[in-house]
Amino acid sequence: MLIKLDRRNDAYHFEASNEQGNQVNIDASPAIGGQNLGARPMELLLMGLGGCSAIDVLSILKKQRVEVADFKIEINGEREPEAVPSLFQDIHIKFIVKGPVDTSKVEKAIVLSLDKYCSVAKTLEKTAKITWSLDVI
Repeated sequence: MLIKLDRRNDAYHFEASNEQGNQVNIDASPAIGGQNLGARPMELLLMGLGGCSAIDVLSILKKQRVEVADFKIEINGEREPEAVPSLFQDIHIKFIVKGPVDTSKVEKAIVLSLDKYCSVAKTLEKTAKITWSLDVI
């Protein structure tokens, strides 16, 4: 896996790209001179967690022939206050699933993702307590 970062201004704005040419903008907080021209690195970690788990859950549900009309995730991460580095200590993932789904199948898919398949969750759980909830609409 190769990721490249190219600086885009004289501050902290970078364009990151992977080997396939997909791009993500990264920037620092305005408090240290960033300009909000991209996601912050710690936000990208939470986005990676959401993406990883979403792919897992939807893949598991698809194999079980569970029809999902819509799928969203909201993630709230709390970092260690006043610590350097300030690691995540608590992360809560709210899964929002729309459709006539069997709630127990969705819950099982979430548990499988977070406990077994999602590499990002397995990485972050070393320093953060990861919890989750499910809203079925």
